[in-house]
Amino acid sequence: MSMTSSVDEGYRYRERTLKSQSFMNDASEYMPGGVTANIKYFTPHPIVMNKAKGAYVYDVDGNEYVDYLLSYGALKLGHGHEAITKAIGDQLEEQGTCLFGTPHHYEVEMAKQIKQLYPSMENIRYTNSGTEATLLALRLARAYTGKEGIAKFEGHYHGGFDEVLVSVNPSLEQAGPEQEPNSVLESKGMSERHKNTTITLPFNDLASCEEILRKKHKEIGAVIIEPLQGGFIRASQSFIEGMRQLTKEFGILFIFDEVKTGFRVALGGAQELYEVQPDLTTLGKVIGGGFPVGIVGGRKEIMNITSPSHSADVFDISQSQTSNASDVLFHSGTYNGHPTILACGLATLEVLKKETADVCNLTSELKTELEHLFKQYSIPMLAVGEGSIFNIVITDKKNISHYRDLQASDFKLRKKMDLRLLLEGIYTKPLNRYSVSTAHTAVEVEKTIEAFRRVLNDL
Repeated sequence: MSMTSSVDEGYRYRERTLKSQSFMNDASEYMPGGVTANIKYFTPHPIVMNKAKGAYVYDVDGNEYVDYLLSYGALKLGHGHEAITKAIGDQLEEQGTCLFGTPHHYEVEMAKQIKQLYPSMENIRYTNSGTEATLLALRLARAYTGKEGIAKFEGHYHGGFDEVLVSVNPSLEQAGPEQEPNSVLESKGMSERHKNTTITLPFNDLASCEEILRKKHKEIGAVIIEPLQGGFIRASQSFIEGMRQLTKEFGILFIFDEVKTGFRVALGGAQELYEVQPDLTTLGKVIGGGFPVGIVGGRKEIMNITSPSHSADVFDISQSQTSNASDVLFHSGTYNGHPTILACGLATLEVLKKETADVCNLTSELKTELEHLFKQYSIPMLAVGEGSIFNIVITDKKNISHYRDLQASDFKLRKKMDLRLLLEGIYTKPLNRYSVSTAHTAVEVEKTIEAFRRVLNDL
């Protein structure tokens, strides 16, 4: 792309999104950077959305976009699905409140559904986000094993808290040897101790993982993994099976973080694809139907550590005189198992049981069409992913198997294309993965292919 074209592109973007720019200028007076989450920001400025329906979002300037961000994959039914809006109304009408602060039947109904789809999740606990779910899973692992350290994989994201905000997106200069990566802190304000207490492992390299774990297994209570890194880079079958065996051998809990992959790569998540049962699983995003939720589940003997029946009749962490509170792993939250959200989650599952195969087939068609189109323009590209989630990787490589393969791809060209696609009415945050919903159809696929064609034709 020529310099003139780049300048023109930036001008067109700003002209098309003048109200978004004005909004962000105003928002910056009240919120740092104008956003409440760093992931919502990109240059030259984010697009501010005003409404949405089905597979489409509409910005404050009135522009229409086919939505492939879908709130980072959470909206597998698309925007404003009638099953979700009906579930909200029905729950509020039948129960008369959005919140009890007590046990209620939706908690058990959802647990039954989850256990059926994810047999490894024998017992569950609800949280309010995927981040909270991974927090609880790691606390469970420490309590069960008695070991403080954790291990995660280079390039894998498990939430924005200190223990796991390590080597998610490290520069290759800091990352260290490929076979034994450094643990690189991803944020200011983090304690240096996490460089030692969080061990970073190389994804899809079983021999190197075994060598690291043999040296450090006495201090590691959990290995947490995205079975598909970022939701799209797949672990090999032999790697997952090998890690399952190693963690059993060393007395380490194996945690599948399926916040991204749950219900997207398959209805039963990545563990359905691999036919491997982890000790603990975390879920989120899709199961909330657009509302904040998280779930942790696993073997009964692990999950039972949270049971308050093992302590005093009334367990109250605020009461210092509770005699044996330390015998129980404390987990609580006013909004855990929120009835309105679980009603939406159950409605979501009913739709997905009928339509998951269709949305996965449509995604596969889109990926195939895009790879064919890029080949026509002699641009090397892989559409990497499973089920209804994928990413576009501009690369000469035949396969993308880990973080460093991804870092070797052409991010500069990808970002230029993404900004151009915004001008053509195709929405995802630049450099982000693509998620497809049940609201997407062949019509949206055709619009997407034609938009890509126009962009590639102008490169």
